[in-house]
Amino acid sequence: MTERVLPIHPLWLRATHWLNAVAVAILAMSGWRIYDAAPFFGFRIARAVTLGGWLGGAIQWHFAAMWLLAANGLLYLGLNLASGRLREKFLPLSPRAVVADLAAALRGRLSHADPSRYNAVQRAAYLFVMLDTALLVLSGLVLWKSVQFPLLRALLDGYEGARRVHFLAMAALVAFLAVHLTMVALVPRSLSTMIRGR
Repeated sequence: MTERVLPIHPLWLRATHWLNAVAVAILAMSGWRIYDAAPFFGFRIARAVTLGGWLGGAIQWHFAAMWLLAANGLLYLGLNLASGRLREKFLPLSPRAVVADLAAALRGRLSHADPSRYNAVQRAAYLFVMLDTALLVLSGLVLWKSVQFPLLRALLDGYEGARRVHFLAMAALVAFLAVHLTMVALVPRSLSTMIRGR
């Protein structure tokens, strides 16, 4: 009798991961096009990496992906909480462990022998992304329905403050993705486990 091998990443996790990846790519690219229509920093985003063609088209793409990220993100978070995976994989987390693992990574000595276990830097990064995505959703609500969320609008320093928070939160998410993709390139086995689960 063969022993059943449990997946490192269950099917629901892999599916929500890839749907989130699609949603974030569409949101970033359409969001950059929306930003270019009324930039508030001293630069514009290269049109070649934006999506939507014109402001109305970018807004349509943005809203479509917004619903995908919100629904899929809630499913991802709910299943992580219900299965106990959030507690098991990401906690406990201490600043000392993050600093130690970051130092080991910078020296090229961080072990990747066990793909089923996240190191402290990964745990901190994934928890950050969950919080950053929540901030993106909350600031996005102010941009979408500003009048309906007066308290949230006030907490984010008004509509213009919410625009800046939304842009900077998306910039942080894109920075995370750049590091994430670099790490996948350095440890290609991690891509295989996110596709096959094993």
